[in-house]
Amino acid sequence: MRVVSESRLAAVLAGLPHRPRVVAGGNFATPWRALAVLDEAVAEHRLFVLNGQVGLPDREGVVLETPFVGPGQRGRAGLRYFPCRLSLVPHLLNEVLVPDVVIVQTSPPVDGTVSLGIEVNVLPAAIEAARARGGLVVAQINPQMPYTFGDAVVPVGDVDFAIEATCELSGPERRAPSAVSCAIGERVAALVPEEATLQLGIGAVPDAVLESLRSRRGLGVWSEMFSDGVLALEKAGALSPANPITASFAFGSRELYDWLDRNERVRMLRTEKTNDPGLIARQPRLVSVNSALQVDLFAQANAARVHGVIYSGFGGQTDFVVGALHSPGGHAIIALPSWHPKANVSTVIPRLSGPVTSLQHSFIVSEQGTAAIWGHDAVSQAQQIVDRVAHPDARDDLRAGGRDLGFPLR
Repeated sequence: MRVVSESRLAAVLAGLPHRPRVVAGGNFATPWRALAVLDEAVAEHRLFVLNGQVGLPDREGVVLETPFVGPGQRGRAGLRYFPCRLSLVPHLLNEVLVPDVVIVQTSPPVDGTVSLGIEVNVLPAAIEAARARGGLVVAQINPQMPYTFGDAVVPVGDVDFAIEATCELSGPERRAPSAVSCAIGERVAALVPEEATLQLGIGAVPDAVLESLRSRRGLGVWSEMFSDGVLALEKAGALSPANPITASFAFGSRELYDWLDRNERVRMLRTEKTNDPGLIARQPRLVSVNSALQVDLFAQANAARVHGVIYSGFGGQTDFVVGALHSPGGHAIIALPSWHPKANVSTVIPRLSGPVTSLQHSFIVSEQGTAAIWGHDAVSQAQQIVDRVAHPDARDDLRAGGRDLGFPLR
């Protein structure tokens, strides 16, 4: 690894092939300074980022690519969305979207290694794909990045060039939980068995679930990501000290990042491991809790599109739904509010009009109640979704819509 000036890095990047494909760290670990150097040095490039945040290059000559759309990519003209389970994205990078350069943000070197810190995810696979084909690996070394263990650890010899840039790591805006989120959180927590292994997605509802589990003991975490809610469980003594907290990326507060630094309780693994349905299924009593934008009377969930336009993507939801259903004592739960307050519409509809993100769940939960899906026939599923999940104002229309679809709903 050669630590160079920004001007020297710009000269190196200017020598990349025409319209190179650049894979960069996403979520809240984006190497902003190194990306700025690239963007100034390379007139045209393809930029592959997972859950890209606001601030990505937005100009002619830059094509954004992703299998999971973030706020910095959403609605962008020319965005190339690649539908793909998160567990398969490493194969996508190795076989189809091969990177010419990978840009990551790392900790400072320790004993001949750097750490990817809060963002492991698909980056090890991207680094391997680039190195196997003569591409470049560039690091932005940031003293604010925690040194985490597991697959986050990268030998300095795998990095070609590095720049030094001290930047505060950001996180999502924290919002007080609503009464609806808290009600859903309590209902979901009631479905979590003792000594369960948890996977929770992103958002107010998963955070409320974690809040409702603080009094438990012996819980484990095997998840694609986690945030401050898991730290709160650790502080409360809810997590089993015998099992490492396993995930692929994390984001949250400065307190969370400080806690992660050289914390051997936490094991950050590459996506091929955390999101492998077979490995998920080996975790005891794995409870997967994910949110959705809509569910229908066929117990299908849409977590990816709004009015037919891509909003996010599959992410790891499909991986964990399958894995949880095969875990001994596990459950796959979809949790969502019964009503969209901004759009003023029901989140439960007769039938999804677009692509399905996931299906065949154990339970669907809203603030109204819980529908038990697994083991019930299709008519019973639809009836429970209407009676227990849907908002009361939507139920008459749903019953009529369900009858049109062949469900003899009461």
